Amino acid sequence: MSPHQPPVFDPLRAQLQEAAQAFADGPDALAELLLGLVDDVDRAVREPLEIFPVCHHSPASATAMARRLREKQPKVVYLELCEDLAPLLTELRNCRLPVALQAFAGEVDGFPAEWAPLSVVAPITEASAEYQAIAYALETPGVELVLVDRSSDHVFQWEPRPAAGELPEDEESALHGDAVGVELGDLRPRFAELEQYLLHHGKVRHWSEWWHQYVELSLGDADHDTYRQVMLLIGSLFRRLAPGDVRRTRVDEDRERYMWTRMRAHLAATGTDPADCLYVCGAFHAASRVAEFGVHGSDTFEIGERTVTAWRYGLIPSSHAAIEAQFALAAGSVSIAASVWAKNLKRTGVQPFRLAGQAGSAKATRTAKTTRTTKKSITTALPPALPGPAASAAPAPVLPPADRLTGFLQRPPVLDALDEAELLTWSVDIVRAARRAGYLASTADAIAVFETSILLAGMRDRARPTPYDFQDAAVTCIEKDAVPGRRDVGRLVEIMMGGDRIGQVGYESLPPLARDVHDRLAPLGLNLQQRGVKRALLDLTGQPQLNACSDALWILRQLLPDGAARPIMGERELGRRSLQESWDLALGTHQRALIELGYEGVSIEQVLEQRLRRAAHGPQATAAVALAAVEDALRLLGSRRLADELGTRALYLLANERSVDGAPEVLGRIRRLLAHYRTSEPVLPGWIESFVKTGYAHYCTLLPIAFADDQATVRQLAAMLGFLFSMESLALSLGCDRTQLELAVAQSHPQEPDRTALLWAAQVQLGTLSRTELRERCDALLANPLVLPAYPRYLSGLVQALEPVPGLTGFVVEAVSNAFARLPDAVLLPWLPTLITTLRAGGAELAPLLTREAGRIFPGKLGALDAWTPPWLAESAPAPVRPRRTSSGIGTDQGSALLAAHPASCDALAALLGCEGVWQQPAAAGLALPARYPETAEALASLLLVG
Repeated sequence: MSPHQPPVFDPLRAQLQEAAQAFADGPDALAELLLGLVDDVDRAVREPLEIFPVCHHSPASATAMARRLREKQPKVVYLELCEDLAPLLTELRNCRLPVALQAFAGEVDGFPAEWAPLSVVAPITEASAEYQAIAYALETPGVELVLVDRSSDHVFQWEPRPAAGELPEDEESALHGDAVGVELGDLRPRFAELEQYLLHHGKVRHWSEWWHQYVELSLGDADHDTYRQVMLLIGSLFRRLAPGDVRRTRVDEDRERYMWTRMRAHLAATGTDPADCLYVCGAFHAASRVAEFGVHGSDTFEIGERTVTAWRYGLIPSSHAAIEAQFALAAGSVSIAASVWAKNLKRTGVQPFRLAGQAGSAKATRTAKTTRTTKKSITTALPPALPGPAASAAPAPVLPPADRLTGFLQRPPVLDALDEAELLTWSVDIVRAARRAGYLASTADAIAVFETSILLAGMRDRARPTPYDFQDAAVTCIEKDAVPGRRDVGRLVEIMMGGDRIGQVGYESLPPLARDVHDRLAPLGLNLQQRGVKRALLDLTGQPQLNACSDALWILRQLLPDGAARPIMGERELGRRSLQESWDLALGTHQRALIELGYEGVSIEQVLEQRLRRAAHGPQATAAVALAAVEDALRLLGSRRLADELGTRALYLLANERSVDGAPEVLGRIRRLLAHYRTSEPVLPGWIESFVKTGYAHYCTLLPIAFADDQATVRQLAAMLGFLFSMESLALSLGCDRTQLELAVAQSHPQEPDRTALLWAAQVQLGTLSRTELRERCDALLANPLVLPAYPRYLSGLVQALEPVPGLTGFVVEAVSNAFARLPDAVLLPWLPTLITTLRAGGAELAPLLTREAGRIFPGKLGALDAWTPPWLAESAPAPVRPRRTSSGIGTDQGSALLAAHPASCDALAALLGCEGVWQQPAAAGLALPARYPETAEALASLLLVG
């Protein structure tokens, strides 16, 4: 359009100037704002390259887009969308909308490391203008679709990552995770006071309802020029009333410079006439005032280079709830927009564009009946796929734009007549849904909802109740005081209006890894792409071919979020496999997580190996983390090479640790690995021998320091001692010196009671303290009134000592029994909760030891308890003195006769005692030895009689 055309909006400017003088103290400020709005609209309308302003997920924008594309049939469509997402658009044919285009970077290069992973998503719904433009361009021969917005890399270059907040708890609204959303047509006031003013005077609750009432309903049937100028006016208003956020304004303007620079470069490279192009962008950016605006704008903007970060691209499932949560829309607004879109198509007869083979979309709207006399009927009946624009056709003459704003702004709001049939249907349906959800709703409630909807709409100055009025009325009349089921009435209305439609990515559009997973799990005979939980039963002995499925499922359990692959029966431990397994699988529900695995590798084994290496070599890696990676490498991958590599890394991390925080986990994992290698291989790997040797010296060095460190817990100290005592034999065989352990224990001087008891247990294990001395110390503590309140802490230390010294189990049972017998209630009762919580938190695995030992010691029946004497009391009682047998008891004759009766036993005992003798004769043989050794004879005779 030529810039020399006569002004179109001069009458509107004059009216606004008069209004500014009448309603403002001075005409300058208000007049500048109002006239600036008109100037923005005038500038955008005069641009030779037609600008089509839209709002994201707006049915009015989608309807106007479909109508305009059929009228204009542009050869080139410029779309405000990240330019690097263009290769994904053809994959939309294999998906069920809504889905989201995604750019993902697991590792960053050029951005702060803590930002990783980076993710950008652009959700697409059928009731959106961008989908209509995409479908038109892909299905119409000869049409080129060009994405002109900044790349995903520039999104993070220009905008610092937003602070991490709480993600929605429900599963559907978390489909996008913490990805940065790229929205086409972000049309919302950025001035909080302006939004509150509009909501208050519009008598609505939230922005989605305001937009539905005052924009969607007004522009749903508007012609192209009216729609375009009104949207430009709204975008200019929100732009000029935006707060003075310099950073945000600079980013918005740079995006506009970026897009116009890309479009001019494409026009220059292809020689396309701007009149044959259509620029689809958000209304906020359509009213731009940057110098680079338009095909005749300046070329002063330089587009920076991308970083070397490797980006991967794919499609992920989306949902209405996910879009609402990510872009701060009201719950149910996208579902209501989808229902309004269907009504617009039915009311206007506009034929929408749809990708061929689009899965899950509604059937195409039937073409209106053609007539022989009217051109309008012929236009309405155009097929979904238009023929390509004729290259040789002469361009249509460009007419000056008409002023549609003046009439639209002066026209009173059109009040839609009440559609009683529609409202009655809503009222009956919500009562039916409420009864199924457990509400005691009846026909009277349906009548009440009907009347209340009309009443609320009247109070809000509208004759026809909107879905939001109906939702408020239903909540008021049905919900009463409680929610009997899982869903409240508001949620039931959202479901009734269209529900939370969840998209799905088709098999052909999945990355190779995801397709490989579905192929490997195909023998299960389940539709794993369907949402919901599927039960899989695996008989690994009767069907050996399912072993491959089992291997894949255990790896998926490690890689995917909880619930995606959950074992019900079966286990996979070191050297142990189940014969039968049962799984609950929800891969369709967690399709996004499975797709993002495809960005990390071509197989799940490769992804797991990369993650194990990353965990072992990460900045926060510890010896315990590396040992866990070794265990997973053996348990899930069966890779000895990877296990040795990660084990060497664990050895390095252990040698460089300066704390004992991970000692309990290190002890448990190294014990399991030792048991596995000892039973499965002839010799231990070199790294594990070095680990034991290094760990022995390492913990001996840290032991005195840890006993004095207040930050170290008793459980950690017990784990250190457990490592030293349980690995002692192997460590000594590898060349370690036991003196180092003895010196470490001797140099430990704890002050706390529980640590002192733990040290006593270590001294018992080393032999420097006997059990009798330990018992005497415990008795002395019970006898000392000053120490008595701290005695429970000594017991806690003894309980923790069962980890390094399990042989003290009986003694700990004795100590606990004495405490219950002798401690006063004032000390014992407050301590019992502490003992229970301590055992549950830090010694749950020790409780079975105490339970089994107590069951062995205490009587099994209640009746035997009164006559029962504890074994430790029986041991401490003085032993009865056995009267020495003399010749008067068992005489020489009696002993000789006994020995003579058992000559072989006599010879063996004599040889054992070192006695020499020869049997002379049967009678004298029994007398020879007893005569020479009378005391020995009496002792042996007594022993034989007792036996």
